Amino acid sequence: MAEWSPSSWTQKPIKQDVIYEDLQGLKDSLQKLQKLPPLVTTQEINNLKKSLRNVALGKAFVLQGGDCAELFDYCSQEMIEAKVKLLLQMSLVLIWGANKPVIRIARIAGQFAKSHQWSGNALFPRRQHQWLPSRHQIPPTRPITSSLSLLPLRGNSELSPCLPLLRPGRPALPLDWGLGHVITPSIKEQYTKIVGAVKDALRFMHTVGIDKDRGFETADIFTSHEGLSLEYEQSLTRLLRHPAYPGSTAAPETGYYATSGHFIWIGDRTRQLGGAHVEFFRGIANPVGIKIGPSMKPDELVQLLDVVNPDREIGKVTLISRYGAAKIADFLPGHIAAVQASGHIPVWQCDPMHGNTQSTPSGVKTRHFTDILSELKQALEIHRAAGSFLGGMHLELTGEAVTECVGGAAGLTEEGLGERYTTFCDPRLNEKQALELAFLVAGFYREESEE
Repeated sequence: MAEWSPSSWTQKPIKQDVIYEDLQGLKDSLQKLQKLPPLVTTQEINNLKKSLRNVALGKAFVLQGGDCAELFDYCSQEMIEAKVKLLLQMSLVLIWGANKPVIRIARIAGQFAKSHQWSGNALFPRRQHQWLPSRHQIPPTRPITSSLSLLPLRGNSELSPCLPLLRPGRPALPLDWGLGHVITPSIKEQYTKIVGAVKDALRFMHTVGIDKDRGFETADIFTSHEGLSLEYEQSLTRLLRHPAYPGSTAAPETGYYATSGHFIWIGDRTRQLGGAHVEFFRGIANPVGIKIGPSMKPDELVQLLDVVNPDREIGKVTLISRYGAAKIADFLPGHIAAVQASGHIPVWQCDPMHGNTQSTPSGVKTRHFTDILSELKQALEIHRAAGSFLGGMHLELTGEAVTECVGGAAGLTEEGLGERYTTFCDPRLNEKQALELAFLVAGFYREESEE
């Protein structure tokens, strides 16, 4: 392969690019970013990489969730704590169900920088052939202006003060264990029983003095986003030395780290073998994700893994499948077989959201809870039949009481979508629906372990 550098992607064709009118303003903004300190550390990144190796080997489970597109207004303690609390609650349920450690990755602190074509949602007018650097910053009728060249820098400055709230190793158990908006009696009863069992276990460990290990007192919350804006990612990529794992005799190594987040992924529309995004991702030391959908051919998937992970590092790549409930059975088995034959051992993660997006008769984008659950259940069954591991799930969710996805125990209907439909991109599960989904997936694993 050609020699790699953080800027070698600029010599490749790129999809979903942003065209800035004020190139000098953009250059100045990116130069300022290059002088700022990293947002995450190499030790944190490598801790996540080590954890994902265990996921790839079937020893742990990864829960990834958060917003599709973030507002700068989301960088507040209240909103971040709501997401973190929900992820902790869901992970507690999944630990109980799967009987495995759960790695928590938030889709947060970076999704505001992604660009998307204006969606065809009745609540948001469609803008044909227009790529917008920040969905929440630009009204549908406003053209791209030179001021947008400052968006990467503003995004970085907005999220920096909020990262301590997400820093791995943050206190976990002292958080309020209440259910907030979740009032469904059956969910509340099940959750209360699990929390009670966990608290009893923790009290027992404290009594006999075996609760001193860091893992019982803290929770790692890693950050992630789609690495779509390569100008932004390049500006925060650093050549850094990282220490060996504790207890290792290996010498410290040097590598290029994308310090905008612990984990970044390539979208299903930007994963071209000869494209700019794959070129950038193949050179960074972070664990990375690749979205795969129905258009991905099995041999192309193997080639992509060879490019992004030539050393075949276990768990370095997370394959995030997003087919849709009606299509997963047609495509996932072939993808699993091709990867197994190649010798690569990635993390397999199911994204049951993106393949199940649909519009109501009035044109409002939504997702049905039953489709989301169906794709997750099918993914678990297909992996099990193939002798593979479903290592996690990748969800668009919020800790807020939104009304964007229909169904679930609360029985939200299409008529009720307008009550609190606040997403600036795709519909998200609300707190009730997300927690209910965690219970149901945990139940699948409990059934599997009892067979």
